[in-house]
Amino acid sequence: MIYLLSPLKKEGTHLLPMISFKTVATSIDFSSSDTLIFTSKQAVVTANKIDEKWRDYPSIAIGGATKKKIEELGGEVIYHPKSFYGKSLAEDIKSFFSDKNLLYLRPKEVSFDSKGYLEKSGIGLKEQIIYHTSCVRYLLYEQPEKDAIIIFTSPSTINCFFKNFSWDASYRAVLIGHATKEHLPRGCRFEVADTPLIDSCIAKAKEMLEG
Repeated sequence: MIYLLSPLKKEGTHLLPMISFKTVATSIDFSSSDTLIFTSKQAVVTANKIDEKWRDYPSIAIGGATKKKIEELGGEVIYHPKSFYGKSLAEDIKSFFSDKNLLYLRPKEVSFDSKGYLEKSGIGLKEQIIYHTSCVRYLLYEQPEKDAIIIFTSPSTINCFFKNFSWDASYRAVLIGHATKEHLPRGCRFEVADTPLIDSCIAKAKEMLEG
């Protein structure tokens, strides 16, 4: 069985969402910014719920699903870097957007301190926390069955999975990107999706089943 740890239901998978989302902002301060940064689809969805004026600003989209959601909701993507985590992302911003007034609409917890890294290079980055994530809690009997293939779509889904369950030696993992593997404990068998999209993760999982 293929277990998908994202809240998005997909045919051919067993849904086991690991993260819940809560909006924590009632407004967005665009006053000193001209360009937005989104690093997740959820950030785009949340911003749209708070204030649809975000669509008046060009956006840097981190990840294919983020780019797709921005465009679906009527926003403009001016940059979509090939490498979209941590230090490589900060280097891209430093190279191409040092003259912009950037606003990073983000969750409370992030896996990399982009603001701190950029400030060391003399680039200011304004941040606003607009949503909070928390782990969904499961009972032990809800643990994936043996020989399961488990799709991890972010470092947070890995963290929440291991807060609920232990890793069985028969499990195999599919990771949405190479940066995610840094958060997977040693000894876990895994493969990385060909592209950083959930559909690509599912395709990889099905290949593993057929293999």
